[in-house]
Amino acid sequence: MAKKEKKDKHINVVTKKSVEFFESYINNAAPTGFEWEGQRLWLDYLKPYIDDYFVDDYGSACGIINPQADFKVVIEAHADEIAWYVNYITPDGLIYVLRNGGSDHQIAPSKRVNIHTKKGIVKAVFGWPAIHTRLGGEKEEAPSTKNIFLDCGCTSKEEVEALGIHVGCVITYEDEFMVLNDRYYVGRALDNRVGGFMIAEVARLLKENKKKLPFGLYIVNSVQEEIGLRGAEMIAHRIKPRVAIITDVTHDTSTPMINKLVHGEVSCGKGPVVSYAPAVQTNLNKLLERTAEENKIPFQRQASSRSTGTDTDAFAYSGEGVPSALISLPLRYMHTTVEMVHKEDVDNVIRLIYESLLNIENGHDFREKI
Repeated sequence: MAKKEKKDKHINVVTKKSVEFFESYINNAAPTGFEWEGQRLWLDYLKPYIDDYFVDDYGSACGIINPQADFKVVIEAHADEIAWYVNYITPDGLIYVLRNGGSDHQIAPSKRVNIHTKKGIVKAVFGWPAIHTRLGGEKEEAPSTKNIFLDCGCTSKEEVEALGIHVGCVITYEDEFMVLNDRYYVGRALDNRVGGFMIAEVARLLKENKKKLPFGLYIVNSVQEEIGLRGAEMIAHRIKPRVAIITDVTHDTSTPMINKLVHGEVSCGKGPVVSYAPAVQTNLNKLLERTAEENKIPFQRQASSRSTGTDTDAFAYSGEGVPSALISLPLRYMHTTVEMVHKEDVDNVIRLIYESLLNIENGHDFREKI
């Protein structure tokens, strides 16, 4: 009988205080194009661990360690969450919506939402016909962007507008953070506010462990990833880094109805995911893998055909080209209100980024010798 492989003892990184920040950060709404309040929370948490910071015109935030250094290394996540826009208000006071990012129309019916107005939050629900009225021989209509609608308890367009609601108001789900079975963090917008949390924890570890980096570290929380990596494009041109390590979420493919032949094999609880893609610089990727092995950090692998679909692509192809790599966090039920990530994976992504930074030298040349 084969010997059972002994699992390395897990090293806890996230503290009780960290989780308190994480919960408040997840519960705050920061939809694409409206990330300001979330960025304020994030910077307030980060400031004790950095030397300087800036926020650009669109709201991407950056904390800096060693701002005078010429060689610049970025660790990055994106701050925005998917949402909806008010698109049309009917004469009888119902509201039709438009996507802001990749919002899933199939999960909308019966969800409670917050409509963000100048007068404050207005509560509403995604209404849906009762099952009794949908049965009876005709083919049931599935939820789509053409038939889902919001009801805020009004009976006319004028009444809706009196609440401060207008076309263009942004809408977010009101679901909040929780811990499931002492094993998973659950909430809306873990994609990718968990990334912002993890890179902030890297900064905390560097400060608390009194690590002196030989380069400038730029801890970046970009906006507008969900509609095409826009914030990362802008801030990459501003910083002009020499190296970029990006963290985002990726699909846990172990749950039902996901084809591993198409999406690969990735599971929550089995460690960070190292990506292979044209934008991922090979030798930087080797450094990540070597770091994981040396520090006994479990990791998984994933391949992308053309682009990673993450801010990695924006950094890699900015300027004259920036050696970039992607460390992904396995996540269940992406773009729903019950996104799930494993607590141990969060610890291990933080550890992998932290230890990798300690293995990068000032002026590090990642080119292959030819």
